[in-house]
Amino acid sequence: MSKNKLTPPPIVPREKLDFDLDGDIPKYWLDNDPFKTRFFDAMSTLFPVGEKFFITCVRDFKDRITDPRMIEDIKDFTRQEAQHSMLHTRYNNRLKSHGIGVDAILEGQERRLFGIIRKHCSREFTLGITAASEHITAIMADCFVERPHIFNGADERMRALYVWHAMEEMEHKGVAYDVLVDVAKSTYLNRVGSMLLVTALFPYHVFRIMKHMLQADGFSSWERTKIWAKGLWWLYKPGGIFMPMLGKYFSYLKPGFHPWQEPVVPSYEPWVRLLKETGDPIEAGNRLHASMTQGMAHA
Repeated sequence: MSKNKLTPPPIVPREKLDFDLDGDIPKYWLDNDPFKTRFFDAMSTLFPVGEKFFITCVRDFKDRITDPRMIEDIKDFTRQEAQHSMLHTRYNNRLKSHGIGVDAILEGQERRLFGIIRKHCSREFTLGITAASEHITAIMADCFVERPHIFNGADERMRALYVWHAMEEMEHKGVAYDVLVDVAKSTYLNRVGSMLLVTALFPYHVFRIMKHMLQADGFSSWERTKIWAKGLWWLYKPGGIFMPMLGKYFSYLKPGFHPWQEPVVPSYEPWVRLLKETGDPIEAGNRLHASMTQGMAHA
């Protein structure tokens, strides 16, 4: 179904990494900017239940899988997603001290994903939602990691957390898609329809959670209006967060698409090497960020 498929890197579950998430992380840890910080914080609150949903939707088809490589990939995918859920939960618990209704956010997402979507949609469609979500997180990871200026002024612990998460999203970006196409035998309509649903729901819920967060932070209505105006420009301006992702986003809609038509980002191998050398994800993240920033300055 796909052409020019590359050989993916191994999926490596990296457990027991220490990001010092119980340390003195600033409230607005990204450039001291409420919008930028709460954008990533809102995504963080969605990850634990989202990762659980993804694992569940892939496992729906485990009894149909006979390929040993795919079985092993699913095990490693599950271990990676479980680690993402655990560490983002640890950070999300910090948000409760900011007055953020984390428990209500999680309960609402659990109700939507498991009480509504999995109850009323086919298993092929929910797996399509998983594959689409994995594509979006992989290209967002590509965007964030390869453009180090986005994390300029970030707390080193949170930057390291998102770089680690990004690298692992790229490693397993083809797992759910392969199950969807090769095992579930998804139609093109199912694949595209589930992507369109994710495209609508993901930003809607991120923005809805951000609205709550900024209100809980105590900003006045006028202050929030200015924060949103500046922040939305940061997200959607030419060369902003989202515009450079459009080409890779739309590639998913091509009939012959496969996630491994795109290689891992250039910073992937240096990060893997740095993490192996240091054994410390924070130090690895710092060195990667410094080298990439220096490289862009000399470009």
